[in-house]
Amino acid sequence: MNQFLNHRLEKDLIGEMYIPEQFYFGIQTQRALQNFDLSHNKLSQYPLFIQSLAWVKLACAKANLQLGHLSQEKYTAIEYACQQIIEGRYHDQFELDMLQGGAGTSTNMNMNEVLANIALEYMGHQKGQYQYLHPNNDVNMAQSTNDVYPTAIKMALVLMIDQLEKPFQNLINGFAAKAKQFEHVLKMGRTQLQDAVPMTLGQEFLAFSNTLAKDLKLIKNLVPQSLYQVNLGGTAIGTGLNASKAYQEIAVAELATLIQRPIQSADDLIEATSDMGEFVLLSGLLKRTATKLSKIANDLRLLSSGPRTGFGEIQLEARQAGSSIMPGKVNPVIPEALNISCFEVIANDLAVTLAADAGQLQLNAMEPLIAFKLFESIDILNNAMRMFQEKCVVSIQANTAHCQHLVENSIGIVTALNPYLGYENTTRLAQTAFRENRSVIELIRSEGLMTQQQIEEILSIQNMTQPV
Repeated sequence: MNQFLNHRLEKDLIGEMYIPEQFYFGIQTQRALQNFDLSHNKLSQYPLFIQSLAWVKLACAKANLQLGHLSQEKYTAIEYACQQIIEGRYHDQFELDMLQGGAGTSTNMNMNEVLANIALEYMGHQKGQYQYLHPNNDVNMAQSTNDVYPTAIKMALVLMIDQLEKPFQNLINGFAAKAKQFEHVLKMGRTQLQDAVPMTLGQEFLAFSNTLAKDLKLIKNLVPQSLYQVNLGGTAIGTGLNASKAYQEIAVAELATLIQRPIQSADDLIEATSDMGEFVLLSGLLKRTATKLSKIANDLRLLSSGPRTGFGEIQLEARQAGSSIMPGKVNPVIPEALNISCFEVIANDLAVTLAADAGQLQLNAMEPLIAFKLFESIDILNNAMRMFQEKCVVSIQANTAHCQHLVENSIGIVTALNPYLGYENTTRLAQTAFRENRSVIELIRSEGLMTQQQIEEILSIQNMTQPV
């Protein structure tokens, strides 16, 4: 029995190969599948990237049709194939590893071959009958991996950032809601893990909300503006070889219409082909957000530490048993998981930076790593922020009485008394309170330095936590 009965024979510059008939990809994709088995993260795990690449291909086909370089019959078939991909079909045909050599050529050819074979079937032909519609000559007409691939990466990132906005904003709102809930909970602020001056728990949580809001604004306002500048039409190195100026203008305009974004040609296509600055900028902002989120997770783990021997100012909802040996132990697993997620994003930024630095001359062959790490970082942050809000922040409770007790027994409140009693007197009170293990308030009362009414007025939440 012929083992290749249900296969088709395809050829490339390396030689011949039998491709299983059920596959819509061809020989170049098959070779890449054999060569690259690195991360086990497949193109199909990032559907927005696959859809973006199909949008780019459709925009290019539209330009070639308008210029008379592509027949109406071939265009209609390619358009049909692109729409199938955009609508989410055939994504199982994109099983290439995200990590691959060749500057993304394997990914580009994966799309070219799948589109060609879908189009061939639409035209009534068999897969692999490329004499009727060719992956390179027709689907990839006037294109290079070097302009199509980075353009698709940018489009995917724009769409992924759109998806990131909702969990980002929900987390910001979640902290703001907790700030409102805790606005009357007085507690001690701390610097260098030592008692500082009083504040409210609401102020602490509002700072969490505001610091994340700054990052969301930066990502929304700055990043898309840089990602909207594309090198489509620049072909191999930005000179536009095998593509006309008219093609470039039409293709970019069609892409802008298709994804409904203000996509524009970069001012210098050679620079835009070789430079990875926009990706480094985005990666840096994602790292900034991850760093802030990790710091917030650290703060919540400290504030909830205990339950008897730690800070114990807030209580996190118990999510699971914390130990296989210590009965009753509950760990802050959600903030811990957020920490771990953020560490991955921070590490990804280094990978993006090294990859951007490693490009030579007119092309950066490390773009597959840059794309993979940016996609991964956005996915991680998306999932981590959703988890953090839904499984931690929303259910945080304040241990109000304990917070008040810590304030009243803290030596740090002498700072609030300094304007009334003087620096030397308050220093003496602080030293005595610490040495004799007494509260500052108790000493003031025993020495008759202030009346009870004065003490209550000075140590009110308003006076201690707001400018006077």
